[in-house]
Amino acid sequence: MPVATQGSVKTLTSSDLREAGYGLILSNAYHLYLRPGVEIIEKAGGLGEFISWDGLILTDSGGYQVFSMADLRKVSDDGVEFSSHIDGSRHFLTPEAVLDIQFKLKSNIIMPLDQPLAYPASKIDAERALDRTLLWAKRSKEHFLKYYDFENKNRPLLFGIIQGATYKDLRKRSIEELLGIGFDGYAVGGVSVGEPKSLTYEIINYVALNLDRDKPLYVMGMGTPYDILKGVEAGVDMFDCIIPTRHGRTGTAFTWRGKKVVRNARYKDDMLSLDSECDCFVCRNYNTAYIRHLINSSEISGLRLLSFHNIYFYSKLMEKIRVALREGNLGELISKMSVFYKEE
Repeated sequence: MPVATQGSVKTLTSSDLREAGYGLILSNAYHLYLRPGVEIIEKAGGLGEFISWDGLILTDSGGYQVFSMADLRKVSDDGVEFSSHIDGSRHFLTPEAVLDIQFKLKSNIIMPLDQPLAYPASKIDAERALDRTLLWAKRSKEHFLKYYDFENKNRPLLFGIIQGATYKDLRKRSIEELLGIGFDGYAVGGVSVGEPKSLTYEIINYVALNLDRDKPLYVMGMGTPYDILKGVEAGVDMFDCIIPTRHGRTGTAFTWRGKKVVRNARYKDDMLSLDSECDCFVCRNYNTAYIRHLINSSEISGLRLLSFHNIYFYSKLMEKIRVALREGNLGELISKMSVFYKEE
């Protein structure tokens, strides 16, 4: 999922996302709640109408954003009180209120409020956060059922978020209790929060092995090309990450031969496309030297061209993964891509 935190994938339009092959994007309920406000989006007919996007939308609850503001929030079992990072105004959000916000946004996939922790976290802290996450998950499901019948195929989907930091026994408990509550899909939260990459993969593999595989598995906030390949190998179905567009805005292109730092002087007279194996409109129409010139001249069009190329690359990577899964040669694809991306 391309990340449209505030209803926009930076520098790109909804038609760009469609052209790149996407049908699902991610937005953030916390940011949209604060600005422009749920009432304005509701007046437009929902987030999709507000941003002219006819695809599907997953909204993150904003739990990560709230819990990253240690000095601006207070947490209890009832919910989270916090100060807006925009104007300092005080807000209190319960698990039920977070769902109500996403109902009004007309999200297609809803994420409940949870309590993630940065790495390293003590087991006592991790267990306390897990207790609260599970309590909120139960309350979220109960609140959801007040509005939607789970047998209704036209309703939004509700995912459960697996927490437990780097402790496998806590992760197992999280899985078992969430399965008991029952959700449409499950997300691995609390990874890519400072831990070594090897530990990230270990936790994801452990969760995937212990989860009901009849439901989609989503890893939140992780997404280098190699991360995605290793995640799929473990059994992950869904990803989101700001990496492709953030790298684009800072002058780096993802290619089938590894990352290309376009800002570098070596590309000042490179009249070839960013990637000879790519057929996106950027590679069909522009040379690398020109894109470098735009980036180094701080021209906005350069950010847009690189961002589009990168999300197109990610879309094609997912296509290649799906083909490899059907043909039974995912390992071959991973080996091929590892030559260029394993260092990630």
